Amino acid sequence: MQEWANQLCENRQFGSKMTDSKYFTTTKKGEIFELKAELNSDKKEKKKEAVKKVIASMTVGKDVSALFPDVVNCMQTDNLELKKLVYLYLMNYAKSQPDMAIMAVNTFVKDCEDPNPLIRALAVRTMGCIRVDKITEYLCEPLRKCLKDEDPYVRKTAAVCVAKLHDINAQLVEDQGFLDTLKDLISDSNPMVVANAVAALSEIAESHPNSNLMDLNPQTINKLLTALNECTEWGQIFILDCLANYTPRDDRESQSICERVTPRLSHANSAVVLSAVKVLMKFMEMLPKDLDYYGTLLKKLAPPLVTLLSAEPELQYVALRNINLIVQRRPEILKHEMKVFFVKYNDPIYVKLEKLDIMIRLASQANIAQVLAELKEYATEVDVDFVRKAVRAIGRCAIKVEQSAERCVSTLLDLIQTKVNYVVQEAIVVIKDIFRKYPNKYESVIATLCENLDSLDEPEARAAMIWIVGEYAERIDNADELLESFLEGFHDESTQVQLQLLTAIVKLFLKKPTETQELVQQVLSLATQDSDNPDLRDRGYIYWRLLSTDPVAAKEVVLAEKPLISEETDLIEPTLLEELICHIGTLASVYHKPPSAFVEGSRGVQHKRLPGSTESGESESPDTASAAAVSDAPPAVIPSQGDLLGDLLNLDLTPPTTTGPPPPASSGMQMGAMDLLGGGLDSLLGGDLGGSPAIGAGFGAPPAAMPASFSAPVSGGLDDLFDLGGGVGMPMGAYSAPKTVWLPALKAKGLEISGTFARRSGVIQMEMTLTNKAMSVMTDFAIQFNRNSFGLAPAGPLQVLTPLSPNQTIEVTLPLNTVGPVMKMEPLNNLQVAVKNNIDVFYFSCQYPISMLFVEDGKMERQVFLATWKDIPNDSEAQFQIKDCHLSSDAASNKLQGSNIFTIAKRTVDGQDMLYQSMKLTNGIWVLTEMRVQAGNPVYTVSLKCRAAEVSQWVFQSYEAVLKN
Repeated sequence: MQEWANQLCENRQFGSKMTDSKYFTTTKKGEIFELKAELNSDKKEKKKEAVKKVIASMTVGKDVSALFPDVVNCMQTDNLELKKLVYLYLMNYAKSQPDMAIMAVNTFVKDCEDPNPLIRALAVRTMGCIRVDKITEYLCEPLRKCLKDEDPYVRKTAAVCVAKLHDINAQLVEDQGFLDTLKDLISDSNPMVVANAVAALSEIAESHPNSNLMDLNPQTINKLLTALNECTEWGQIFILDCLANYTPRDDRESQSICERVTPRLSHANSAVVLSAVKVLMKFMEMLPKDLDYYGTLLKKLAPPLVTLLSAEPELQYVALRNINLIVQRRPEILKHEMKVFFVKYNDPIYVKLEKLDIMIRLASQANIAQVLAELKEYATEVDVDFVRKAVRAIGRCAIKVEQSAERCVSTLLDLIQTKVNYVVQEAIVVIKDIFRKYPNKYESVIATLCENLDSLDEPEARAAMIWIVGEYAERIDNADELLESFLEGFHDESTQVQLQLLTAIVKLFLKKPTETQELVQQVLSLATQDSDNPDLRDRGYIYWRLLSTDPVAAKEVVLAEKPLISEETDLIEPTLLEELICHIGTLASVYHKPPSAFVEGSRGVQHKRLPGSTESGESESPDTASAAAVSDAPPAVIPSQGDLLGDLLNLDLTPPTTTGPPPPASSGMQMGAMDLLGGGLDSLLGGDLGGSPAIGAGFGAPPAAMPASFSAPVSGGLDDLFDLGGGVGMPMGAYSAPKTVWLPALKAKGLEISGTFARRSGVIQMEMTLTNKAMSVMTDFAIQFNRNSFGLAPAGPLQVLTPLSPNQTIEVTLPLNTVGPVMKMEPLNNLQVAVKNNIDVFYFSCQYPISMLFVEDGKMERQVFLATWKDIPNDSEAQFQIKDCHLSSDAASNKLQGSNIFTIAKRTVDGQDMLYQSMKLTNGIWVLTEMRVQAGNPVYTVSLKCRAAEVSQWVFQSYEAVLKN
């Protein structure tokens, strides 16, 4: 539609000055018949008028395909305006009339040899837009001539046509040698031809990531940089984006490219500026920081970014999202530009919130006074969302700049004195974090906070206040009364408040046991017997058992010293940040998500990394460097905390695409954290297993020299894995649990939902039965998931195509993916779901079997299995028993393989079969098992090894469910 509109606008310069609106007015009866007669008229003017009427009808959505032969006959004309109109018609209807479209081929061939370059270019452009297989082979010869045309306008149009043709028939383009011709055009004398050739090659390379089409070398880069100065703004963007994919050989070449790209920073088009910033940010990684030019470049990057903030709000927002990434990577670029990010009264809310975020990122000891004064001013604004964010910002500043903490706390106390409800609530939430950052320093303010207890009505603020009362119960005289006041409406509180209240009262009991025994019994009873929330019940039972069996252990667990919180919690994870820096100026930089998270299909899913960024900050060895060049593994995140699964929250959960050596581990990495990366285990076969560099790099510290042959006995003869084949037959289908009621009709105004989860052909599915037990019709169904441990999210809308009548039941299948937001849940496999219909929104929780997350490529190589089993510490091994199981080892193996639990090997020792099995979860976690089966004994023993120990019990549950059903 856009292209038609552009063409119509172009045509007006050829036509008369009068308006074209007359073509859109309706004509008399028999419109098609009249147009047919006019199209076959001998008068050129009448013919042109008729074609304009046809295009006008087509533009407003009328079907004028019946006129195809008559319009095509009008192609035989020297009039450029008429030819453009006919070509426009042809592009639109060729797909629906492929047989008729062949009539136009001769005209294309003829027009490609026309003396007028505009007509030659028009013909080749239209050829590219006609997406009909039958025609493409006829167009190869004209296209080949146009690619070598003497006129640059024709050549640049032909270059884009190759990309379009490749999209229709890639094999044809390769066979005809058009790709080589495109590569030759990069050396063309005309800069616009170079830019279009680069654009076409980049487009083709994106759809075929492994084709290595853009073979960039210093000579090609020099040609691109020469063309950069002379081509149009969009041509410059294509060239700059291509330059960003090049990795310079050394810092000298990197500096040379930066010097030639820097003038683009002063371009009027913001897209050119951002593309130039992307190239410079990438190549700066190669420059030594002590180089004079490095400092100069930092200074040059600030002014263009500041200039972008004087554009209209929408452009400002895009610029701010990109600046947010740049500031996280190199805060020194804008450290002196704080004032630019101060909010203006007329900024839209989305700009205000983004500026606020950047202000906090730039806050330092030097400018904190200025920032705090500004934030205090914002806290008195009228926009509630903005005020909330400003109050939170003051808390974040206190956590980030220790010297300012006292001033921030007094500012927050001043704001609490305003008694503005939402300000007070936000202040309490951030003061809780300040207490966690600076324990035993600002607790004197607790009395002031307690005065505002009655005004708290938001779950987060109530939960924060309850945490403060529970944590500092020994300093608050009436702590039991305060918590008792919350307990009165326990069932009306949100889950967040209920959980916090339960913990706070248990803390209080452990600190003042004699005074609060009744209170703790009351809350445990409410949480376990009167609640239907599984999270609350589980926590209640754990506390109950802890307190009743071992009060000393309870004290150690509940009153354990908490780690200090860091201001870095809101930063983007470093590997993702590197990838996003490589995508500055694209949608990824606005969403702050990698392209693979929102681009479907094969395009745009290559992971990009900044050059020369090694974990340790030291220069890579040649071996490591070459390995890194070969490997295209997804970015890895190494957890630094003890709780491996808790740190899954920021993992890039994309499964690995190739098997290459894993990235070098940071020095502070735990033994075994590599398994979470998804690529850590596959790569072990890359080298000699005896103390190979792959193992050294993959598992934190090289193990002690491993024997060349696996002769030492390991785990009951695991070393003999290779001698015995596993008698594994054909796998059975994947196990799917029977449906259970997730949402009873009583709780959902008549809507009952029961369901189960299944994995079919590699796709996770949520299979539901919806029953309407109400008296009214239900329509407009939609579904949404809360953040969860494995990023489960609906892969599409909930398809309830017809209204659900009273007493009607329908079956619905919802495909799921694992690219949603991640947050560790309790229990791990808990899924919180919201379902909406025309009546209301309903919430429920359900638990999915972990086996649903076992992927199809979870079969580990034998040597890798053995090396990994040895490498995982024995204290990470869990042992379980499956009782009342009467399957043979082969039947059990087949049954498990149906659920993607793969048997690597089988051996028999003293009449006992031992199956060694592996499985891999969607987020790349590997689980290794040894299952012992004794003929005639219905008890199986399963030993599990996994670096994320939290997963083990859920994997065992899957084993039990699959084998017993």
